[in-house]
Amino acid sequence: MPRHARLDVPGTLHHVMVRGIEGSNIFQDEEDRQAFVDRLRSLVLDTGTRILAWALMENHVHLLIISGPAGLPTFMRRLLTGYAISFNRRHQRFGHLFQNRYKSIVCELDPYLLELVRYIHLNPLRAEVVKNLEELENYAWCGHGIITGRRNNDWQERDFVLGFFGSKEKKAIKAYQEFMEAGKGLGPRPDLVGGGLIRSLGGWSAVLSLRQQGTAEAYDERILGGGDFVQAVLEEADQRLARQIRARKKTGSLARIIKERCREAGVNGRELRSGSRRRAVSELRRSLCVYLNRELGIPLAEIARQVGIGTTGVAMAVKETN
Repeated sequence: MPRHARLDVPGTLHHVMVRGIEGSNIFQDEEDRQAFVDRLRSLVLDTGTRILAWALMENHVHLLIISGPAGLPTFMRRLLTGYAISFNRRHQRFGHLFQNRYKSIVCELDPYLLELVRYIHLNPLRAEVVKNLEELENYAWCGHGIITGRRNNDWQERDFVLGFFGSKEKKAIKAYQEFMEAGKGLGPRPDLVGGGLIRSLGGWSAVLSLRQQGTAEAYDERILGGGDFVQAVLEEADQRLARQIRARKKTGSLARIIKERCREAGVNGRELRSGSRRRAVSELRRSLCVYLNRELGIPLAEIARQVGIGTTGVAMAVKETN
């Protein structure tokens, strides 16, 4: 059965799950975990990706991500490929480290964001890696202690999450801790680890109720959210694909678009690709990055090859025009 394409536009909320191949451990020791976190931090700061919650377990990882200008696939490819290479080198092993491709579920911010933050951060407690919430606050491989202020880093979206619990920090932290306490006994949450109609509506009873009423509800296994949200995500994906197809049919190729833009700006194509920082060239390069990515949906890596700068430079150009 063919696998579905990723659903993603900058600013989309994703619950990402990564597992070791055949259930094997992807972290052997603290040094491995630190290497993964260091790589995560570097990529967050480099790509504008936002991490709201995270937890590293022995054989899997949970991340709650708002994708940045580079997009989720680019971010995850750099994160997982880089870590797998360093892990294999360090442990003198060969072959795949991760099970198939990572799983990502597009999530509706309301009402799922806070439930997902709690579900992800309670993973070490459910697995009995820590004994209680106090130990969880001191656990280095989970974002819970960052939100409560027990630990700190410069890449997790602490203030954004706390903002849902109140405008004053102390009261917000207390409300967050109470929220976590209330969730301790909920156990596994299959409704939060996949999309689809049953999960989005909260179970079979809700699905049967809709069917009895003769009401249709849009759903997709890649999306966790209500029918209207699912429909909006799918329509956006269809529109982006249609724009790409129309642009390619109309222009024939990226090279033709770039050649035409260079002609209009009075810039030589070779100078554009040379990395020149002349003002006219830089302005053209910036406008091309934005147009090709936002309007045509061209991947950042392909744009980078065409305009003479690195993928990070393209991502920054797109981000700066937000």
